[in-house]
Amino acid sequence: MVAMDVLPRGGAAVKSRRVKADGVRLAVRERGPRTAPVVVLVHGYPDSQAVWEPVADLLAEDFHVVTYDVRGAGGSSRPRRTRAYAMENLAADLAAVIDAVSPGRPVHLAGHDWGSVQGWGAVTGGALEGRVASFTSISGPCIEHFGQWVRDRLRRPTPRHVLQLAGQFARSWYLMFGAIPGVPQLAWRLGGARLFPVVIERMEGIEGWHADTFRKDALYGMKLYRANAVRFLRPGSMATTHVPVQVIAPTRDAFVSPHQSADLTRYVDRLWRREIAAGHWGAVRKDPATTAAWIAEFVRHIEGGPGTAALRGAQVPVQGEVVAAGE
Repeated sequence: MVAMDVLPRGGAAVKSRRVKADGVRLAVRERGPRTAPVVVLVHGYPDSQAVWEPVADLLAEDFHVVTYDVRGAGGSSRPRRTRAYAMENLAADLAAVIDAVSPGRPVHLAGHDWGSVQGWGAVTGGALEGRVASFTSISGPCIEHFGQWVRDRLRRPTPRHVLQLAGQFARSWYLMFGAIPGVPQLAWRLGGARLFPVVIERMEGIEGWHADTFRKDALYGMKLYRANAVRFLRPGSMATTHVPVQVIAPTRDAFVSPHQSADLTRYVDRLWRREIAAGHWGAVRKDPATTAAWIAEFVRHIEGGPGTAALRGAQVPVQGEVVAAGE
């Protein structure tokens, strides 16, 4: 683990370092007071940690905020073997970052897109037991939960379930596209890496959300899907957690249906769910103030602070429980 430079960014000092994990080196950035609760933000595909910068700068006013490039992205190592991107390795990377930045205190985790998928994989397994105090999920379902959600609706094809499935399948075209060997890599190389950011910026009204390493991030990141595809076949009951979970569901998400996060109480002991009028990247790039405020509100409550009225209203009762508005 080698400390590097300290850079000013948005008025806050950013400390960059490398954290050595199992066979890889991860590019890590830290900002905010060292004595404050630690919030770790994990990015998705085909992003780098830069996607979190607007949210990270806001959270750094009150928390010690950590971002890092996951393996295959940004300034981190890029393993060539697909199996190196399996969920167990991603969880080990996260554990290495947590051990480096907060060795004696659990962290509050937030993930977007595949960063959220990784987060679910970490908090529903035993690798990080006792190391994560809370988890905020944005636009990235647990693989096992998503697979179970699809199978449940196929078993009971009511009109409502059929509409939900149709909506999600329309959003999931990229999964089928990515499953054809060699095709995604060819598409990214033949102009996709230039076209995709332009399409997203126009569709969601955001700018500057991708890093200079975008082309490589897209090519290597495809291995995430192939390395973990078999997990879609596992029962959702295999993926439960005692970690308090907050779900932020963008209602205009072109890739993840907000419906799939509406029924998670069978997997989570304590669940909060909020909807935000934003696209897939909008929650972290177009409206970072709302997302940062909701993460901060959740973290303060889990740290022992009183729940606000908004947070109480977002709590989802577990089966057989009633949460009163005044509690």
